[in-house]
Amino acid sequence: MAIPFLHDTPPPVDAVAALLQLLEEEAERVVRLWSKRIRAETYELDISGRNLRAPLRRLIDELVRLLRDQGKDAVVLWPEVVRSHGARRYNQRFDAEDLAREFKSLEEVLIYVYARRNGGLEPEVATFIVELVGEAHASAQASFARVLRTEEVRFREAAVMESVLHHVEVGILLAEVDGTVSFATPPVSRLIGVPMRAVVGSRSQSPLSVVLTQVSARQPNGEAFKVVDMPFMRALKERGPVRGVMMVVERPGGGEATLEMSATPVWEEEGELAGVIQTFTDRTEAATKTKALMSANDAVRRLQGRLLQRTRTQALGQLASGAAHALNNFLNVLRLRITLLRREFKPEHLDALDKTVGQVGELVARLQEFNVQRTEEQLTDVQVDATVREALELARPELEGREHPVTVEQRLGEPGAVRADPGFFRELVVNLLLAERERLSDEGGRVLVETRREADGWVTLRVVDSSTPYETEDMTRMFDPLSRDAGAPQLSLLLAVARNQVQRWGGELTVENLPEGGAAFVVRLPLARSEEEAAQAAESQAVAGPRRFQQTRRVLVVDDDPDNARMMAEVLGEEGYDVKVANSGDVALKMWDERRYDAALLDAVMPDMSGWEVARELRKRSPQALLAIVTGMDVRGQNRANLALVDAVFRKPIDVGALDDFLGQSEPHAGGGGGGAGVAPPSA
Repeated sequence: MAIPFLHDTPPPVDAVAALLQLLEEEAERVVRLWSKRIRAETYELDISGRNLRAPLRRLIDELVRLLRDQGKDAVVLWPEVVRSHGARRYNQRFDAEDLAREFKSLEEVLIYVYARRNGGLEPEVATFIVELVGEAHASAQASFARVLRTEEVRFREAAVMESVLHHVEVGILLAEVDGTVSFATPPVSRLIGVPMRAVVGSRSQSPLSVVLTQVSARQPNGEAFKVVDMPFMRALKERGPVRGVMMVVERPGGGEATLEMSATPVWEEEGELAGVIQTFTDRTEAATKTKALMSANDAVRRLQGRLLQRTRTQALGQLASGAAHALNNFLNVLRLRITLLRREFKPEHLDALDKTVGQVGELVARLQEFNVQRTEEQLTDVQVDATVREALELARPELEGREHPVTVEQRLGEPGAVRADPGFFRELVVNLLLAERERLSDEGGRVLVETRREADGWVTLRVVDSSTPYETEDMTRMFDPLSRDAGAPQLSLLLAVARNQVQRWGGELTVENLPEGGAAFVVRLPLARSEEEAAQAAESQAVAGPRRFQQTRRVLVVDDDPDNARMMAEVLGEEGYDVKVANSGDVALKMWDERRYDAALLDAVMPDMSGWEVARELRKRSPQALLAIVTGMDVRGQNRANLALVDAVFRKPIDVGALDDFLGQSEPHAGGGGGGAGVAPPSA
């Protein structure tokens, strides 16, 4: 990271005061950037953001105090504070390299924030930061190494020290090297529920086996618990500690008990194994609470699922209301154009009809994409502004069609593309707009949707309203999926799902009050690729045009709707194809056996056989034939086996030019090949 140094030669800068002022004013930013870099460098660590960030904040706060009180002596004193940080990171499963990267990240963050805030970096400040962080890193590494060296001893003694010094109710059993149980404390008998005198002193496993059978000892999964499963037997065999073995027993007096057992080998000074200490701890209450919590968690997850489904249904109902209004307008235009066409033929009437049909198809496609039940995300480069416009078209009727309309102003800054699922991203914007509609439902108002590219390589989407600012309490529970806001009970669930979505894409979703009044939802996502890369991709796509087939193909059109089938045959016939029509799947298979065709266009939904079933049979007969599904439905609910049967999927109303490109390919394909320009591939 190149940082511009100040080239003027003013008096020497007080590095301590400069760094202190920076941390007093930018501590939160430093901690946030520091933890973010650690997460990027050590992504395999399973540590929550709060647990990762909290110790960093404490270190920075202590550094501020020392700089303020001790001045330059902080270089010596702060490393002593940092010393315990190394041991903490060891417990969080950091490697020594991870610890080095952590302090290297701190050095980079301090230099970056200081230089950006002050327009440059003085050599005195840079030297002071490097020296301070270097001393702190050395201290943390020394603590880390000391814990690492003592790990083996600590593990050997942990079970004994914990039992004897801290847990008087823990049962202790001593086993000799040959497996003899030489001693057992009274809690062992009480916890298991039978006297231990028959086992103590015995060199045979059979008495212990009888005890385990008597108390119906079993594993948590229900399997019988055997003597060889006892921790002390495993510790003798493996010559190492065995932790956390769970056993469920039925006490003779009634009731079940869940016991946790651990075993630790004891070594002579010469390194010889002297025996094993095994502990018994009653975990019955904890096991009961765990089961209750798991049951409650399952109930909460089911409730969230029902609430989410209900929320989606409500959102779809609201969108359907607006879509019905738009469709009625389109149908009215169609009817009027047809009336004019009957009176007098004019080419512009046909052009207008074709345009209106295309608009209807686009609206239906967007509604289907919003309603599709996705099982997994399909990440791709999504153009932010284009997706925002689509979402606005979907939500506009619902925003503007109420008693108190909500108007939308757009300020789209062409920020480029982000890496996201296009359908989920569109749904995210729609949900934010519907949330604003609920907020402004009493009086109406104005919503501003703006996009821009930030200097740090991020894209920001803001949805700003003109209402009153949020109360602090409302903002704290805004993204709580179980919030019970009486005004809009589904709003928090919508926002919780949306935030989770954005976080999976590497971004963040927040809400903030504005100084001039109102509030804003803010979505920040990393930029997918540069404009130059996008231009190169567009140029490469423009070069590759559809391949043409110069010979007339024999095409079979299969559709149970006679009008659709006849019109399709007439259009293709005028393009020079030899077309036959079948109105059912059975008829289509008989016609195919009588005369082989080069291609088949199959309606997806038919009463006797679906288009997918017909495709499966045709693929067996003619593996090289071109097969396409023609449907007005979304095909993403289909399984991959079905999609692999066909070469393309066409959505109604069909684009004749794209269909001609598909049929005019230079060579026929086997299943799953895809199509020419304008054709939706089976994986769509």
